[in-house]
Amino acid sequence: MTARFSLRVNNDLDLAALTGLAVAAEDAGIDQLWVSNDLMMRSAPALLGALFQKTTRLHLGIGIMNPYSVHPAELAMIASTLQEMSGGRFLLGLGAGSAEFLSWAGIPQLKPLTDTRAALRAIRALIEGARPADVEGAGDGWNRDAYLRLPATKVPIYIGAMSPRMLAFAGAEADGVLALLFPPEHYTTASELVAAGADKAGRSLADLDMPACVWLALDEDREKADRALALKLAYYGAAFSPYLLSRAGLVQEDFTPALDALREGDEDAAVSAITPQMLSLGISGDPDAVIQRCRELQARGATHLSFGPPLGPDPVAAIELLGRRVLPQLRRTA
Repeated sequence: MTARFSLRVNNDLDLAALTGLAVAAEDAGIDQLWVSNDLMMRSAPALLGALFQKTTRLHLGIGIMNPYSVHPAELAMIASTLQEMSGGRFLLGLGAGSAEFLSWAGIPQLKPLTDTRAALRAIRALIEGARPADVEGAGDGWNRDAYLRLPATKVPIYIGAMSPRMLAFAGAEADGVLALLFPPEHYTTASELVAAGADKAGRSLADLDMPACVWLALDEDREKADRALALKLAYYGAAFSPYLLSRAGLVQEDFTPALDALREGDEDAAVSAITPQMLSLGISGDPDAVIQRCRELQARGATHLSFGPPLGPDPVAAIELLGRRVLPQLRRTA
């Protein structure tokens, strides 16, 4: 099998920082770079428009956009335009989004699965030169004038999914699936749910790209890498899905001491409150430790590994180390 690798970064980074990461990723032999589009931060479509001018080989994706804060008609416009600008290097991540983030703007998230399915069908139809009005399940309100006045093209659409039903839907209809894995070993269960959805639709898991999406912190100094991941877990751990935490024998309340310490500005106490069990929700350490965990994922069938933030105490240095020390070993394993 051929191993593939991607990175995921947040849209809180400015263009200069993001450009540095993208150039480092391309130099390291990374296949894809995904930029989040979290509400009230920088615009991922605008950032990607600039990044396509700074890279030549790297595929760039938005992971993810939702059909609530941006209408599917505009999502199709964005996807088609970026694909045209990039010469075919754009990837669209689509999902229901965060109900909490949407609530900031008073946007209700009514039927996450139904609305995401309708958006996928409508966006795909528009991009490929068809009319959503002619597509079953593409949502209401489309009339005969709803079609893109642009050349028809293809854009791979990945579904951001964590729940069993969304994973099965992704397997049935998407080109790929972005499933956050806490812990990484959840890949086995997630891939089985995607495979079941694909099988029911007459497809197979080989018909779509399913990266194993993990959090990574990498540094030559293992303690520094562990600290970077611990701080990330201290901030976000209490908000993780109870379902996913239960897979690791944890509950949201386990992270309360770390979050409280972080709120008080005591990073050392926050790091101390993150136990080895919590730390195992991601992958951290020196190259040898990271290679070992990643090989375990490959043994579970993962052919595409996707590394998300924090990446390390120095993200650019972590990407360079990833390309120099880790990826060659993982390609050899594959």
